[in-house]
Amino acid sequence: MKINVDRDRCVGAGQCVLAAASVFDQSDDGLVELLSPEPAQEQYDAVREAELICPSAAIEIQR
Repeated sequence: MKINVDRDRCVGAGQCVLAAASVFDQSDDGLVELLSPEPAQEQYDAVREAELICPSAAIEIQR
């Protein structure tokens, strides 16, 4: 799994951080920061959840 985030689309809702805090964070401007572009397998479910609940569809998973 590889993750891409589009900071231009991000609205700073922070749902990704709530779903997968070890993979996503928010920068000082409130936008998504990708901590782990290729997370460990045990994080896959949380990352999929983050992709689904992102209100601006700023997270893309390449499978």
